[in-house]
Amino acid sequence: MHIHILGICGTFMGGIAAIAQQAGHTVTGCDANVYPPMSTQLEALGIRLIEGFGVEQLDLQPDVWVVGNVVARGKQPLMEEILNRGLPYVSGPQWLAENVLRGGGPGTDKWVLAVAGTHGKTTTSSMLAWILEDCGLNPGFLIGGVPMNFGVSARLTDSPFFVIEADEYDTAFFDKRSKFVHYRPRTAVLNNLEYDHADIFPDLAAIETQFHHLVRSVPGNGLIVANGGDPNILRVLGRGCWSPVEYFAGPGFGWQAQALDAEAFAVSLDDAPLGRVDWALLGEHNRHNALAALAAARHAGVPPRDGMAALSRFENVKRRLEVKGQARGVTVYDDFAHHPTAIATTLEGLRAKVGPARILAVLEPRSNTMKLGVMKAALPASLGSADRVFCYSGGIDWDAAGALAPLGGKLSVLADLDALVEAIAGECRPGDQVLIMSNGGFGGIHGRLLDRLERGGG
Repeated sequence: MHIHILGICGTFMGGIAAIAQQAGHTVTGCDANVYPPMSTQLEALGIRLIEGFGVEQLDLQPDVWVVGNVVARGKQPLMEEILNRGLPYVSGPQWLAENVLRGGGPGTDKWVLAVAGTHGKTTTSSMLAWILEDCGLNPGFLIGGVPMNFGVSARLTDSPFFVIEADEYDTAFFDKRSKFVHYRPRTAVLNNLEYDHADIFPDLAAIETQFHHLVRSVPGNGLIVANGGDPNILRVLGRGCWSPVEYFAGPGFGWQAQALDAEAFAVSLDDAPLGRVDWALLGEHNRHNALAALAAARHAGVPPRDGMAALSRFENVKRRLEVKGQARGVTVYDDFAHHPTAIATTLEGLRAKVGPARILAVLEPRSNTMKLGVMKAALPASLGSADRVFCYSGGIDWDAAGALAPLGGKLSVLADLDALVEAIAGECRPGDQVLIMSNGGFGGIHGRLLDRLERGGG
């Protein structure tokens, strides 16, 4: 089968491309905005990538057009002509479900382990996939980032186990259900739940409804691993649950993590000690992610002691407090944080690592929710622990300087990327930690800043 993927450079659709190729299909694709890590991953796989959505791509004559949710009516000429000609098309999640997760014959369906939540999906999915891998279960996976233990965001194996990052964002312009309703997991992790995706959901209740659709799809002999300390998750389960539930991070029950020092924590289940994890990850949020991964892995047959040993060898995910380089005593980090809660926890983790060193936070409000300004009132508090804050205001319509005014004199807002790089470089001094946060490529700011710091001078 030849599939042509519209929007192939998104993390999810790029993962579909990799898996389809491994399954023996011919894969091509197109997109408009191309940046690493997905562009480099596709290049390494030898998958042909076409810039833009021009109608000349019809000459490829694929068997099916796989449509990403970046595609909208009236915006891409290629999609309009696919519709006009009545050509076969399908969403990415549906193609994955029908061709990979449900194999089409008795005993061929995958044991899907799906990780859902507003925050931590990528990290928890990566932990879970690594635990299964380290314990010899050879899982397939599709993750919205690149786990450093694997070096790729997706793979297909002959193992029955398949780990997937279960996104609540909508499936496609013709299917407004959340992506995760297609996956039908046997093991489902509900990590946390907050309001996000303001371009899709009118309020928190609408997201909770989609999460309950996921709960409804878990079989009675499956397992839900749920954050017992999240009232929104508990409210979703209160609407009806037909599967066993194991809780983590709740008030005194289920799976618990107790910090021993900055890089170690003890694990217990129902007050029974299970052991400890020694690793390089930081922050309570990562300990919670680890508990969820351990519980899900145990459901797949991994003893907790083996799961904890695997986590001690976990190397995290690209763009999660990833060091991009050092220049003149300044360390530059890249992080995917783009929601106030994620920004705050990322800063908390970095502070735990660097102690009293100065942290310069650099934010690009790039997600659809951020561009709409829905979260702007919560941004000052989320950035409050940084010593200096730089915000890139290019591409947003709301007043970033006004919204972030509570940060006072430690705030700088610039709409020009070159000027932003100069302003950051001018502020840096040896020992500083520069934390750059965006869910996009941010114009290659990491490399540009490092180059500027190397040059020094005025």
